[in-house]
Amino acid sequence: MNLDIKKKLMKNNTARRIIQFLSFVFFSAIIFNLGSLPLLLPVLWTWGLQQNTVGDAFTALQLMLSGWQQSAPVFPWLAIASFLLVGILIGKSLCGWVCPFGFIQDLVDFIKAKKMEISPKTNQEIAYVKYFILGIALFISITFSATKLLGTHSSYERAMGIFAYAPFTAISPAETLFATLPRMIQGFVNAVMEKPVMDVLSGILDLSPIFWVQLFILIGVLILAAYVPRGWCRYLCPHGAIMAVLNRFSFIGLRRDPVKCVKGECRECVKACPMQVRILELPWEKFSDPECIYCLKCADACPNKAIKIKYP
Repeated sequence: MNLDIKKKLMKNNTARRIIQFLSFVFFSAIIFNLGSLPLLLPVLWTWGLQQNTVGDAFTALQLMLSGWQQSAPVFPWLAIASFLLVGILIGKSLCGWVCPFGFIQDLVDFIKAKKMEISPKTNQEIAYVKYFILGIALFISITFSATKLLGTHSSYERAMGIFAYAPFTAISPAETLFATLPRMIQGFVNAVMEKPVMDVLSGILDLSPIFWVQLFILIGVLILAAYVPRGWCRYLCPHGAIMAVLNRFSFIGLRRDPVKCVKGECRECVKACPMQVRILELPWEKFSDPECIYCLKCADACPNKAIKIKYP
């Protein structure tokens, strides 16, 4: 086997790509026909496909708080347990290795576009946006839950529309990409076979305003990912906001060997990191940066193999 090919196959990133792809297939599970499983994970996915095997924990949290398809709200024990268990045991590893929308962003990153250079200070400041999005979603879900418990939710529900039950998921780019667009395309194909083309085109123009908002957000996020690696994860993902807090207390971490690391001469690990983690400024014994997704690109990039997983 060619030595260069062998080296590439031995890299962590190759294994990660394979796991990402297999996870994506398992999540949709159309070919397995497994149906829904009682499994919630803190990853960005959709509840809009009947073939789903895995549920999105943050969507579950919103739906349970709002009492979706129930007469009263339910405390989201399972969703919270999912975040806590995954966060403490393996930190944000699922973001780097399993999350379907993270996989899509990594594919978009292959587009030959000049990557934007964002200063560490600006990167850190913009990262707070995801906490703002998380706060808004939780505020709407909790206040709607309170009004439903008091029996005064009717006016709130009318005012909020689809945002009452799952405020973030209603405009989530993952929901649009993995559920809304596939359903629309399937409906379009069926309609073309049954109706005149002009009637079908007229129906597309009559799509609800919320669909165009969803599509605009999705396109914007994909464009961002082309110019800023993992731009959604860095700045906008509410899952990432929750997991960033838990990542500080996670058993998993990275260790940088101070003997092998030529810190003053080499910054390959920092250049390779899609989350712009300041690796060389963190403790060498073990670091669990809130933004680290443990993709191990830094370990692959290090010419001296100075970075390793440390657990616990």
